[in-house]
Amino acid sequence: MHDIRQIRDAPGAFDTALARRGIAPTSATLLALDERRRAITTELQTAQTRRNEASKAIGQAKAQKDEARASALMTEVAAIKERMPALETEGAELDMALNDALAAIANLPADDVPVGADEEGNVEQHRWGTVPTFDFKPKEHPDFAGPLGLDFESAAAISGARFAILKGGIARLQRALGQFMLDRQTARGFTEVIPPLLVRDEAVFGTGQLPKFAEDLFRTTDGRWLIPTAEVSLTNMVRDQILAEGDLPMKLTALTQCFRSEAGAAGRDTRGLIRQHQFEKVELVAITTPEQSDALHEEMTRAAEAILEELGLPYRRVMLCTGDMGFTARKTFDLEVWLPGQNAYREISSVSNCGEFQARRMNARYRAAGEAKGTRFVHTLNGSGLAVGRTLVAVVENYQQQDGSVRIPEALLPYMGGLTELRG
Repeated sequence: MHDIRQIRDAPGAFDTALARRGIAPTSATLLALDERRRAITTELQTAQTRRNEASKAIGQAKAQKDEARASALMTEVAAIKERMPALETEGAELDMALNDALAAIANLPADDVPVGADEEGNVEQHRWGTVPTFDFKPKEHPDFAGPLGLDFESAAAISGARFAILKGGIARLQRALGQFMLDRQTARGFTEVIPPLLVRDEAVFGTGQLPKFAEDLFRTTDGRWLIPTAEVSLTNMVRDQILAEGDLPMKLTALTQCFRSEAGAAGRDTRGLIRQHQFEKVELVAITTPEQSDALHEEMTRAAEAILEELGLPYRRVMLCTGDMGFTARKTFDLEVWLPGQNAYREISSVSNCGEFQARRMNARYRAAGEAKGTRFVHTLNGSGLAVGRTLVAVVENYQQQDGSVRIPEALLPYMGGLTELRG
């Protein structure tokens, strides 16, 4: 969320940064709201002061038996009291309008983020691994993984489209991947957390899904939200807190179910596991100081890359351009894994530095070492380490054999209970 004071100090710079995101200038509208809000606040404060002065003067006039003056003052106080509720209402409405307007504006991009309108403007950073060659035409996972235990039809009968049932060996493989990822990330210093999957409005607002992306979420009948990612629960662990600088960075990880309505993805990836309403993901979250956030961004991206490398899955890293970044991000690296069945790289992790954007929405701050007074907003970062279902797809497609079986990557063998391959 943006600070109106910073916009007030440099409206041109704010509009220039918005333009890099492809957003029309808004500083004039915001500042007009702010000016009116401050004028109402000043008028209200003046009215309160005058009411108090006049009320005191009434007592003095009566003590002096100056009934005319006392009557005039009482009339003035009555008029002020009649006017104040309207001022308070207008002030509250302007506060809400300004906060809503600020909350609807995306984070500003870092200076080194490339300008672009969409994914065509993303910039590849590097590639790892060799794209596998096959003695046969590799298939997409929905076309050969049915006999291995991947069942879309039964899931559709139970829950509708964009759900899947995994059973037998492929279910074991999914569980193995999640456990493998958690083990690797905790070994890197991330603290494992089992967080709530249902959260309140404030939590989803804090990480930026509300109010703009409500249609992409599932809501329960009692007003809670199913998390679209554990980022929501993990990041909000520091909401409304003042942390000590010595306790930073906080590095957290969780393996959870995630739920997304995919309202904005109609018609995309309707086959297979790529885009489901319910899926598992290992999330990485860091809470840190501004000075540490860029280094942590690289560390978290490497933590995700290391999973792919240990599994032997070719991938590439791209820096997202201004038009393709998420709402809360100031800088994002996407990792795209090679899927032989699609003959393409597909996103498997997105690691973002959000700067202080989410911290302002959550009121999450820290006190710098040696400073007795004053606080600063933390920086928050999040990313997938990795999306388990998409990693399952990558493993199944990259390790598929001509007879429809799938070899188990060596790194996963300790988790597979003796299974070395999946067979129908």
